[in-house]
Formats: sequence, C-alpha cells, structure tokens
Amino acid sequence: MRVLFVHQNFPGQYRHVAPALAARPGTEVVALGINPAPALPGVRHIRYAVAGRSTPGIHPLAASFETATLRGEAAARAARALRDEGFHPDVICGHSGWGETLFLKDVWPRARLLTFAEFYYGATGADSGFDPEFPAGEGDALRTRARNAGQLLAFEASDRLVSPTAWQASRIPAVFRDRLSVIHDGIDTDLLKPDPGARITLGRDRLSLGAADEVVTFVNRNLEPYRGYHSFMRALPEILRRRPRARAVIVGGSDTSYGAKPPAGRTWREIFLDEVRGELDLSRVHFVGKIPYRDYVDLLRVSGVHVYLTYPFVLSWSMLEAMALGACVVGSATPPVEEVIRHRENGILVDFFAKDAIAEAVVSVLADPGSASPLRKAARQTALAYDLTRVCLPAHLRLIEAVAAGGS
Repeated sequence: MRVLFVHQNFPGQYRHVAPALAARPGTEVVALGINPAPALPGVRHIRYAVAGRSTPGIHPLAASFETATLRGEAAARAARALRDEGFHPDVICGHSGWGETLFLKDVWPRARLLTFAEFYYGATGADSGFDPEFPAGEGDALRTRARNAGQLLAFEASDRLVSPTAWQASRIPAVFRDRLSVIHDGIDTDLLKPDPGARITLGRDRLSLGAADEVVTFVNRNLEPYRGYHSFMRALPEILRRRPRARAVIVGGSDTSYGAKPPAGRTWREIFLDEVRGELDLSRVHFVGKIPYRDYVDLLRVSGVHVYLTYPFVLSWSMLEAMALGACVVGSATPPVEEVIRHRENGILVDFFAKDAIAEAVVSVLADPGSASPLRKAARQTALAYDLTRVCLPAHLRLIEAVAAGGS
C-alpha cells in the first residue's frame, strides 16, 4: 500500500498514524507539508512552497477561498512532481482546513481521499457570536459562510471523512455525514498516568511543587479569549483570596491561535492580567510560557485543580491529557467538553462566563481534596476510551485500510 499524508504543518494529527503505517512491510508513506518538521521513521517528508500572494484589493469575502486555492495549487504542483517520479498513492489522508487537498484527486483520479474534517464554521451554534464581549460583526455571517467554500469542495472530492469528536462531526453538512467517521487522534495513556510522588520545579526562584500543594493549573497553546483565559483570570482573585496557600500556574504563549488579535502593541495575556492585577497576589501567580512536554506532564500530575475553558470549538488534547493524568478538571459547559465530562461524575462543569462559579468550583476542590478523588479516578477511566495504542490508532488504521481498498 502507498499512502500520502497532506498537512501544512505535518505531522499534525498524523504524528502517530504515519509512522505506524510506515512500519508495516510493503507500505510506502510520503508526506507533503509546508513547514519544517522533525523526521518520522519510515516517512518521506517533502516540503513545498506556496507561490504568490492574495490579490491586492480582492473582495474580502473571496480572500479566504483565494488563499485556499493558492495552497491547493501548490500542493497539486508537488503532487504532480511525485506522480511524475512514479508515486501513485492508494489512499491520500489530508486536512481540509487550508486548501491543500482541493486538487489532489485531479492529479491522482484513482486514489482514494480520506479527509480530516476538523471544524466546519457556522454563524450560529459554535464559536462565532458565542462571546458577547466580542460580538460578531454585521458581516461575520457572510465571512463565515464564505470561509467554508474550500472545505465544501474538499468534502465533495473525498471518499471518506473523519472527525475527532461527535460534536465536531455534527457540524459537517448533513449531505456528507454518510461518509463520516468519528475517531479521536488519541492520547498515550501509558505515558500519561498519575504519579502521586511527582514534583515540579518552576521559574527562576526554583519553586518546588508537589501533589500536597494547592496548585491550580491553566494550559493553552496561547492565552486568549477562545480558550477562556479572560474568564479564568477574572475568577483567579477570588480563588487566591479564599485559598491563601494556593498557587496558579499558567502555561501558554502570548500569540493568537484563534479569533481576533488584540489591539496593536498588546497581548491578551497582558490585557486580562492588567484587568485584575490590583486584586492578585502576584507572588502566587506563575506565568511559565511554553514548557517542555515532560514538565507539562509533571505539572498536571501535581495539579490540585485543572481549569479548561473553551468556546464551542475544537477540543484540545490538553483536556484529555489532564484527565488521563488523574487531574480534577473544572471545564466549561460547552461542546465538545460536555461530550467528555459528566458533571460531578468525572469532572465539574461550569458556565464559561461565570467567574464566581468557576472560583467556587476550584475552591471547593482545594478545600476538600478527598471529595475529588472519585472524580480523578473516573477522569482517568474516561481518558482510557481515547487511548492511542489500544483504541484510536487501530481504528484509524482500519479506516485507512478500508478506504484504500475501496470500502467504507
């Protein structure tokens, strides 16, 4: 079998699937991507460049589709070079979000296309317009609909689609759902398991923390409204006031991954810290930026409460990883968090915007850690359903095999 993976930031969601296939005798695996990436065993990674830029003055509603077209054209150019050297994939696995898969079936008409459908945008019912503090503009509904144009063409060309959660799958237009599977990317629950003896040393002051300390954790790739940073920061003064021994450890960068950028010259991290700065004991608030994965794992092991908040959007790996590590998660009552966390069974759900409710949930766990023990154990059991090696990876491999063979 010959398999082609296409993802602008390869390996992305394919970081386990691609090498697993490459390890099989007789399987050739090639990947196309734009950005540099570490080598994966057995995977030939080819980088390509996007030629040209969006047309100056193009109609704003057409801009996202033109960008997708440029990326699709670049990927097709790289694909033709592969075809000309004799590579003909049985199955192509590609992410639909940026346009790379648009023209691949035109290069290899007989190849089967399995598309990763991560998120289909909508003017209602998801991220757009969810947060009244950042209301949708008059033209946002039009921009949202236009933004999906490239994905719709990618879905139409696909033989199969796969989404990581049932809620994300439910966002896909109904006409495509008969070819859609739900398989999560998977987390390594053998690596990610509780360790009561774990400790972590933070910052220049070499502060050492363990499970007996009152540690409140908050983790994002970048600290921004989409992932509830503003709601968490507004809850934090009350948490620290009521728990004088508690410390907040906040992991994440100062860029913007999703949504609108902050005002020029500022970061969301600064803006919402400044809002509550006068109410905080900053000696107990630790912004650690982006940290090595091993430190991140140990941090979640010592966490007394892990707060995970998100707009209705894609589910972060970090929430499931925290659950696998036995953390007590206080999560927002938003999809797809509600798909995983059952209130007071394997975590605690709170209103995304309710700073008092967030603070009360965190304080209640810190005040009576024994009460959270069943939640921690249940969280670990829930995470096992998303295990990489036993559940998700085998399911992905079976799907790829079926698609390559012409089945469903």
